[in-house]
Amino acid sequence: MRRSSASAVWEKDLVHGRGIMKLGSGAFEGQYSYASRFEQGKGTNPEELIGAAHAGCFSMALAHALAQAGYEPERLETSAEVTLDKVNGGFGITHIRLATRVKAQRIDRNTLLKHAEDAKNNCPISQALKNNVDIEVQAELVS
Repeated sequence: MRRSSASAVWEKDLVHGRGIMKLGSGAFEGQYSYASRFEQGKGTNPEELIGAAHAGCFSMALAHALAQAGYEPERLETSAEVTLDKVNGGFGITHIRLATRVKAQRIDRNTLLKHAEDAKNNCPISQALKNNVDIEVQAELVS
C-alpha cells in the first residue's frame, strides 16, 4: 500500500495568520493565508491543491482508459476549477469542474466523452469527493 504525506503550519488567528503547506516528497512548498483563500491574496490555498490533485488523478485515469481501449493518448491537459461556497454556517467545496483537452489517435468525440465520464467517476480523488461535491467534466479533442 502506498502512503503519501503532506503537512501544514499555521501561525496566529484566521484573518491575520499565515502558514506554509508542504508535500512530503519535497516537490512543493507554498505559503497560504486568509487572503489567498478567501480574497485575491498571494499564495496558494487548500482548494487549489485539491484542484491540482484532482486534475492530475483524472488525467492519469483517462490516459489509462484510453490506452486500454487502444486510442494511444499523446497529451492530456486538464484544469480543475474548485468552488468554495458558504454551506450550513461555514464553508465547503460544492463543485469541481474538470476541463480536459486530449490529443489521442483514432478517437471520436463521443468515445472521448464516455471515457472522460468514466475517469471522472472512478479516479481515486473523485471517489473521495463524490458524496459531498458535484463534479462536472468537459472533454475536447485537439489535434
